[in-house]
Amino acid sequence: MSTKKNIIVIIPARGGSKGIPKKNIINFLGKPLIEHSISYAKTSDLVSNIYVSTDCSEIAKVALKNTVNVIDRPQSISGDKASTESALIHTLKNITSKPDAIVLLQPTSPLRPKNSLNEALNHFLNNSYDSLLSISPTHRFHWMIDNKKAIPKYDFNNRPRRQDMKPENINYIENGSLYISTYENLVNNNNRLGGNIGYIIFDEKYSYEIDSMNDLQFLENLSKNTND
Repeated sequence: MSTKKNIIVIIPARGGSKGIPKKNIINFLGKPLIEHSISYAKTSDLVSNIYVSTDCSEIAKVALKNTVNVIDRPQSISGDKASTESALIHTLKNITSKPDAIVLLQPTSPLRPKNSLNEALNHFLNNSYDSLLSISPTHRFHWMIDNKKAIPKYDFNNRPRRQDMKPENINYIENGSLYISTYENLVNNNNRLGGNIGYIIFDEKYSYEIDSMNDLQFLENLSKNTND
């Protein structure tokens, strides 16, 4: 009989936001934005504890109302230039047990597929990955700029139709919605990603993040056309 893994979810949510004031608790589909990530974390029976890392008392109140743990983030790692990893490491230093896996959920990605957290965790654990991220396919044609020249990332002489794209020719983007890491990878590399990296694919409609009011309105409209 296998021992249950100690899996925690960390949701970093600082109070400052230049694009949208108090973004992490702005109303989105009838409830504070961060509640969507908290509710998603609660869908998994594999998760032992959920932590919200914040420097904001209003965000802390929302977290406590939703019966999750609050980690008071110091101002020194709450500014615009502070990394998400600094909040993750600070959280690990302020909990009593060493987790086997850490799930990072960003409140700015409130729409996620149903049952995808358990799917991602099982995939992560069964394949002994060091880290995992959610990615989404994109059917756009990518270019890069090098020395003031436009360099195509595809063969424009044989421009494929979307419906004719072969799986090996599809590009994927890091959608920022879900990350999983072992304790060792996160602490040793000070990075959510590293080592043997796995992935879970979310549909393209889950690849959008909220950074502006236009994003917020777009995602609210998008959510009306999805069952997730």
